[in-house]
Amino acid sequence: MKDKAVLIISLDFELYWGVSDKVKLEDKQQYFQNTRKTIPALLNLFNQNQVHVTWATVGMLFATSWKEWYQFMPKEKPNYNNANLSSYAVEAKYNNANHLEPFLFAPDIVDLINETPNQEVATHTFCHYYCKESGQTISQFRSDLQAAKIIAAQKNISLHSLVFPRNQYNESYLKVCAEEGITSVRSNPQDWFWRDTENEVLINKIFRTGDSYIQLGKQTSFKLSSLDLKDGLPLSIPASRFLRPVGNKAYLNKLRLRRIIAEMTAAAERQECYHLWWHPHNFGDYPEESMNDLQHIVEHFKRLQHKYGMISMTMQEVDNYIKDNNKHDKAL
Repeated sequence: MKDKAVLIISLDFELYWGVSDKVKLEDKQQYFQNTRKTIPALLNLFNQNQVHVTWATVGMLFATSWKEWYQFMPKEKPNYNNANLSSYAVEAKYNNANHLEPFLFAPDIVDLINETPNQEVATHTFCHYYCKESGQTISQFRSDLQAAKIIAAQKNISLHSLVFPRNQYNESYLKVCAEEGITSVRSNPQDWFWRDTENEVLINKIFRTGDSYIQLGKQTSFKLSSLDLKDGLPLSIPASRFLRPVGNKAYLNKLRLRRIIAEMTAAAERQECYHLWWHPHNFGDYPEESMNDLQHIVEHFKRLQHKYGMISMTMQEVDNYIKDNNKHDKAL
């Protein structure tokens, strides 16, 4: 297989469903309003520069209203020991708050993503499902994934890639993913501080944060030929770097951006893949500054494209490339 320099971008599109156990929606209205306004700008930037992006989208965002939300609810819901984790608790709090519905339902944005060239609508499960939390079962996960597929099908969207919410990558659930039509998933970096993400251990969080500014972990890029296509399972595509949100300390913002630029350059020089990810709502506090940073990243990608032949791929395109090359190699 011929290795290529590749930029992979995957976004965890979830709006309030991804943080419903952590913050009150009424306190974050401006934050999510900024997010909604920023997404068309993101899509425009990607389209102008032919950047291919995977949008791992929470299935609940496809719904137009609480009524439709009920219609597509899975047969089995996750039975977490910690009931506060369940997205289904949101309905009791906000089912009469019509002014907050744009932060819970976003079929208009899903349509916009789907209509933009080179953008893959993928799944972040139906309910932002936590695959390593105590109490939930593999049967409940399957039911959730089926609900995500059904609501996406209403828009003639087939789901092929999946990102596990909160990075709770669960190898024992990969078979179910494959059986439900998922061909690629995002896996975590190999560093020890990315293991057991369901446990918010302070030392892990410190190292994950610190590694965004200075090198504390392993090399972040990888070769396409290193990806192991196991029979009957989705392709696991490792994440390289989380684009940490802009903060109020300018020097830290510069450090994190400089680190990403340097890692992209190293990946291009070695003809390797660099997999960048974030949540669109990470742009909610500082939308203008966040877009400026992304503009720098995209401009640098274009320079690397010119100098090293770096290309942009969605997760599905990576999977297709590897499968096509494996077939070609076997035919020789």
